[in-house]
Amino acid sequence: MGKLEGKVAVITGGSSGLALESAKLFVEEGAYVFITGRRQQALDEAVKLIGRNVTGVRGDAANLDDLDRLFDTVKKQKGKIDILFASAGKGEAAVLGEITEQHFDSEFGLIVRGTLFTAQKALPLINDGGSIILTGSVASVKGFPGYGVYAASKAALRSFARTWLNELKGRKIRVNVLSPGQVDTPDSQRLDQATREMFESLIPRGKMGRPEEIAAAALFLASDDSSYVNGMDFAVDGGFSAV
Repeated sequence: MGKLEGKVAVITGGSSGLALESAKLFVEEGAYVFITGRRQQALDEAVKLIGRNVTGVRGDAANLDDLDRLFDTVKKQKGKIDILFASAGKGEAAVLGEITEQHFDSEFGLIVRGTLFTAQKALPLINDGGSIILTGSVASVKGFPGYGVYAASKAALRSFARTWLNELKGRKIRVNVLSPGQVDTPDSQRLDQATREMFESLIPRGKMGRPEEIAAAALFLASDDSSYVNGMDFAVDGGFSAV
């Protein structure tokens, strides 16, 4: 029996990257998974890749109408949520002095506002004893030039987790932040060789993480293996943020 046998998971941004890898693993471990993505073609390809026990719902996590449609679909098909993995979000660079209102609103609109309303709209469907996972970033505890707004938005998620676990303790719903480091994804593979080598030099083992390593950490936080883990910022970065 899988670690998520009979569970229902919702993963926003699950049509690509680390969230897609997590969705695949969750299904392998017995869960039924709902994934979202903004591009229908990528969403269809993700559903095909996962292969079974999955529903794709096109939508933008920053759009409240799209979130309503997502959770209406979940309610009609399954009627409950055991695991909410809020993973939608992507950072763009802008250094202080060049930050625009559009840049700020885009980063905070998707990562902070989107995560907040994803959790709030999911809450009536989340079972007591459920698990909420927010995708943070080790950028929130480092000082990467150009990523101040992105890092601040991820730091806000850490604050959400602290507050929400207190507000939800009566229902025994756990809230944790999963903060990946640099991972070898299609996005990172587009970096030039010098930049990749720079990142890898900062990781104690000398190489980036693999998507499946992040997915394994997500499975831990989603499953009963982490029943005594609550309110944590769980860095999965090979020690990068610790040194």
